[in-house]
Amino acid sequence: YREGYNNPQVSDENLIGLSRARRPNNAIFVNFDDEGTPTEPLDAAVQNWKKVCTNPVDKKAEEELRKLFEVRPVWSRNAVKANISVHPDKLKLLLPYLAYYMLTGPWRSLWVRFGYDPRKHPEAKIYQVLDFRIRCGMKYGKRTQTTETLSLLSLSHTVSVHDLKQGLGTSGASGAKKSASSTYKLKESIYIFREGALPPYRQMFYQLCDLNVESLQKIIHRNDGTELECTERDGWCLSKTSDDLRDSMSLMIKQMIRSTRPALFSTTTSNEDGKEQLAYETGEEEDDEEEEEEEFKPSEGSENEMETEILDYV
Repeated sequence: YREGYNNPQVSDENLIGLSRARRPNNAIFVNFDDEGTPTEPLDAAVQNWKKVCTNPVDKKAEEELRKLFEVRPVWSRNAVKANISVHPDKLKLLLPYLAYYMLTGPWRSLWVRFGYDPRKHPEAKIYQVLDFRIRCGMKYGKRTQTTETLSLLSLSHTVSVHDLKQGLGTSGASGAKKSASSTYKLKESIYIFREGALPPYRQMFYQLCDLNVESLQKIIHRNDGTELECTERDGWCLSKTSDDLRDSMSLMIKQMIRSTRPALFSTTTSNEDGKEQLAYETGEEEDDEEEEEEEFKPSEGSENEMETEILDYV
């Protein structure tokens, strides 16, 4: 949150969609300042999942998600979708069966294992969320994907328990074709930030443990062992940690694009500070890039899936 930000007052007057029928997913929502921690799902959530868990594939997905929450207690939905293959509609029912959803604070928009309270564990700072946006001037045309993004492969090979717990994902390449077991898996780039690779969208929601760059991890861990208080703005991290991370990530992206695709940069005289601005290419090359875009669809529906995820449960 920015300095001086206050959560808006919630009332019937400023809520949208009150007349819409509530979706029967029965997730438990928790605000940062709520007391207590949910320890089990709602009965309705249990019943909903049992109704649709009718075949070995569904039971396997449940077992795999349980294992994910055992080694890492906090997950974004996109991170889950990059690690297990499950139909999106069934995942909407499975998540409330195993975890509760944080609405505000440093773990907002994330799913937390029942019984675990990140507000009480300083080590949970690695699971905090970072809202990162490419902060450059754009020439808005058709949304395009770069070859750097397209080269990132889906998570289709074995990951160690340590990797899952600490984040960082996997690396390397695999030429194998997509198997039936990874039908619904998203690409790793949807939740992991790596130096030298562009984010697939202009706005991304990363967990701090999934910023796979040593210099960024040093920023996150610079107060290890001296955490005194968990605040709604910064969690267990030092003040301004999110700002420092965004500055470093923006610089990495600018340097990477300047070295690989200098044509995207233009110096405009209209800028008061005279700084370079990043401009998306438009024109004849869009036809070729549009074909690439069809091959890479990391998320169904909204590009800001984590922003609108709550709409699936209200």
